[in-house]
Amino acid sequence: MDKAEIKNTIRPLGKKTFHMGGVHPEANKIAHEQTVEEFPLPDQAVVYMTQHLGAPANPVVQKGDKVKVGQLIGEANGFVSANVHAPISGTVSKVDMVADISGYKKPAVVIDREGDEWMEDIDTTPDIVREIKLSKEEIIARMKDRGIVGLGGACFPTHIKYMLKPEQKCEYLIINAAECEPYISTDNRMAIEHAEECIVGVEIALIASGADRAVIGIEDNKPYATAVLANAAKGHPKITVQPLRIKYPQGAEKQLIKAITGRSVPNGALPISVGCIVNNLTTTYAIYQAVQKNMPIVQTFTTVSGKSVPADKCRNFHLRLGTPIKAVMDAVGIPEDTGKIISGGPMMGKAIANLDAYAAKGMSSFLFLNEKEAARGEVSNCLRCGKCVEACPMGLEPYRLQAFSELNRLEDCEKYGIMNCIECGSCQFTCPSNRPILDFVRVGKAKTGAAIRARAAAAQK
Repeated sequence: MDKAEIKNTIRPLGKKTFHMGGVHPEANKIAHEQTVEEFPLPDQAVVYMTQHLGAPANPVVQKGDKVKVGQLIGEANGFVSANVHAPISGTVSKVDMVADISGYKKPAVVIDREGDEWMEDIDTTPDIVREIKLSKEEIIARMKDRGIVGLGGACFPTHIKYMLKPEQKCEYLIINAAECEPYISTDNRMAIEHAEECIVGVEIALIASGADRAVIGIEDNKPYATAVLANAAKGHPKITVQPLRIKYPQGAEKQLIKAITGRSVPNGALPISVGCIVNNLTTTYAIYQAVQKNMPIVQTFTTVSGKSVPADKCRNFHLRLGTPIKAVMDAVGIPEDTGKIISGGPMMGKAIANLDAYAAKGMSSFLFLNEKEAARGEVSNCLRCGKCVEACPMGLEPYRLQAFSELNRLEDCEKYGIMNCIECGSCQFTCPSNRPILDFVRVGKAKTGAAIRARAAAAQK
């Protein structure tokens, strides 16, 4: 597809965006054109039982058990939880507590690889299966059984979004392909390399949601991916592709819904309150694999990038879960001037405190920040310039929330909406005084949330 074809495909679609707040960090999509590579299988996989939002899965295997790829090894424990499956075949060597990227120990199953033998009921062929045979209820059950979670970062168990109450109705299925975080390129490559599978995944999600239409939102710094998706969506009248003007955090649920539908999700409410369900593009691929191929999530798509990484070393990998992070670092080479390694993007990602950790669901990026980028500027007094207020996409007053958090004034934190913060980092990004606004807001939000839960628990007694 040449430039003229791309332009002619995209131009009629128009562009949209949200209007409250937002910033424009440098995109740095260095790995955009790098085809996804299959990373070598690990000799040993350490599979966390905490690869999703909610309660950890309960291990259902023990030392000495033989497992195949795709076999259930961790069973969901509670309403908000997700099943976990073996990413390699071999023998379980132990069930133990193992430190994750934060350095905190989490329950995990350790498997020593003995080949790559898959469960017999999983279709591993590359053939695209377009006919959808499962009913709405069967699709939701399959999502749950196969451990599908949101792969945009939050890892919320996907099936829960589709378990609607009788009074709830989904009108819009919103597919998030914005990928507004700098550096990350996994959704871009997914759109280019697996557009047809993703479109089938969207059709499956439409059945599960009951919605009449699906809109794929994608920022306009991905023209080729946009054109490929638009062409793949032809013949699917319920699916449209909507280019979005570049603005961070366009991929946040509420901002994406506002940009595409014009609807505002009330504070404290879920997208379904305005008739929407939101899923990440890569999640639709996982849905396709689960429903059409009976395949659970046993691998993750990961971008490895950074300004100090040679351009030809900035790569996109297909990693089996449980792969040692160090193996990925060794394959690329850690630049000598590395000051910090981030899991995720520079805006919302978290610094990796423990390199002796292992790949997990939703681990979409490893980012090398050089010493200059990683160094924080000298903090000075708040200028009351209002830049953080102007940048906040949730209409909050970040400078005020930082002050309340520092003073541990949790009632004021709650009063001024700290629980509505989406932790996008726009406030800290735009602050001319280099104040650690987001750091304090995160702490205040955690404390305020704990206080709210304690108050609710006490009221129930």
